[in-house]
Amino acid sequence: MTAPKFDEGRLAQVLIAPIVSEKATNVGEKHNQVLFKVQRDANKDEIKAAVELLFKVEVLAVNVANQKGKVKRFGGRLGRRDHAKKAYVSLKPGQELNFSGEAA
Repeated sequence: MTAPKFDEGRLAQVLIAPIVSEKATNVGEKHNQVLFKVQRDANKDEIKAAVELLFKVEVLAVNVANQKGKVKRFGGRLGRRDHAKKAYVSLKPGQELNFSGEAA
Protein backbone atom coordinates (compact mmCIF):
# COMPACT_ATOMS: atom_id res chain seq x y z
CA MET A 1 0.00 0.00 0.00
CA THR A 2 1.42 3.38 -0.97
CA ALA A 3 1.28 6.38 1.31
CA PRO A 4 -1.47 8.88 0.41
CA LYS A 5 -0.31 12.15 -1.12
CA PHE A 6 -1.16 15.34 0.75
CA ASP A 7 -1.06 18.96 -0.37
CA GLU A 8 2.07 20.55 1.17
CA GLY A 9 0.24 23.85 1.71
CA ARG A 10 -2.40 22.03 3.77
CA LEU A 11 0.26 20.14 5.76
CA ALA A 12 1.99 23.41 6.64
CA GLN A 13 -1.27 24.60 8.26
CA VAL A 14 -2.21 21.38 10.11
CA LEU A 15 0.18 21.93 13.03
CA ILE A 16 -0.76 25.07 14.96
CA ALA A 17 1.81 25.04 17.77
CA PRO A 18 3.80 22.68 19.97
CA ILE A 19 2.39 22.27 23.47
CA VAL A 20 5.06 23.19 26.01
CA SER A 21 3.92 22.36 29.52
CA GLU A 22 5.01 20.27 32.46
CA LYS A 23 2.72 17.42 31.43
CA ALA A 24 3.95 17.55 27.82
CA THR A 25 7.56 17.46 28.99
CA ASN A 26 6.91 14.43 31.22
CA VAL A 27 5.14 12.58 28.40
CA GLY A 28 7.97 13.44 26.02
CA GLU A 29 10.66 12.10 28.30
CA LYS A 30 8.74 8.97 29.28
CA HIS A 31 7.31 7.85 25.93
CA ASN A 32 9.41 9.73 23.31
CA GLN A 33 6.31 11.73 22.30
CA VAL A 34 5.77 15.34 21.29
CA LEU A 35 2.47 17.20 21.80
CA PHE A 36 1.03 19.57 19.21
CA LYS A 37 -2.09 21.69 19.00
CA VAL A 38 -3.55 20.85 15.60
CA GLN A 39 -6.48 21.93 13.44
CA ARG A 40 -9.74 20.34 14.54
CA ASP A 41 -10.44 18.83 11.11
CA ALA A 42 -6.98 17.22 10.79
CA ASN A 43 -6.76 13.44 10.81
CA LYS A 44 -3.95 11.19 12.05
CA ASP A 45 -2.50 10.59 8.58
CA GLU A 46 -2.27 14.33 7.88
CA ILE A 47 -0.65 15.00 11.27
CA LYS A 48 1.93 12.27 10.69
CA ALA A 49 2.76 13.54 7.21
CA ALA A 50 3.02 17.15 8.46
CA VAL A 51 5.44 16.28 11.29
CA GLU A 52 7.60 14.15 8.98
CA LEU A 53 7.67 16.87 6.32
CA LEU A 54 8.34 19.85 8.59
CA PHE A 55 10.76 18.28 11.10
CA LYS A 56 12.41 15.54 8.96
CA VAL A 57 11.83 12.81 11.57
CA GLU A 58 10.18 9.39 11.42
CA VAL A 59 6.83 9.08 13.21
CA LEU A 60 5.83 5.79 14.82
CA ALA A 61 2.22 6.64 15.77
CA VAL A 62 -0.19 9.51 16.31
CA ASN A 63 -2.86 9.67 19.04
CA VAL A 64 -5.35 12.54 19.15
CA ALA A 65 -7.51 14.01 21.91
CA ASN A 66 -10.38 16.45 21.46
CA GLN A 67 -10.46 19.03 24.23
CA LYS A 68 -13.66 20.93 24.95
CA GLY A 69 -13.35 24.67 25.51
CA LYS A 70 -13.73 25.81 29.10
CA VAL A 71 -16.66 27.99 30.09
CA LYS A 72 -15.25 31.24 31.46
CA ARG A 73 -16.69 34.54 32.66
CA PHE A 74 -15.85 37.73 30.83
CA GLY A 75 -17.01 40.50 33.13
CA GLY A 76 -20.64 39.71 33.88
CA ARG A 77 -21.13 37.49 30.84
CA LEU A 78 -20.47 33.82 30.30
CA GLY A 79 -18.30 32.86 27.37
CA ARG A 80 -16.50 29.77 26.16
CA ARG A 81 -12.98 29.21 24.92
CA ASP A 82 -12.59 27.48 21.57
CA HIS A 83 -12.50 23.71 21.38
CA ALA A 84 -9.06 22.30 20.56
CA LYS A 85 -7.49 19.12 19.26
CA LYS A 86 -4.21 17.81 20.65
CA ALA A 87 -1.95 15.32 18.90
CA TYR A 88 0.43 13.02 20.78
CA VAL A 89 3.08 12.18 18.17
CA SER A 90 5.25 9.13 18.99
CA LEU A 91 8.68 9.23 17.39
CA LYS A 92 10.68 6.19 16.36
CA PRO A 93 13.56 5.23 18.70
CA GLY A 94 16.58 7.47 18.19
CA GLN A 95 14.47 10.29 16.68
CA GLU A 96 14.30 13.68 18.37
CA LEU A 97 12.62 17.03 17.65
CA ASN A 98 14.51 20.28 18.08
CA PHE A 99 12.36 23.42 18.34
CA SER A 100 15.28 25.84 18.69
CA GLY A 101 15.56 26.19 14.91
CA GLU A 102 19.15 25.01 14.72
CA ALA A 103 19.93 22.49 12.01
CA ALA A 104 21.14 19.19 13.42
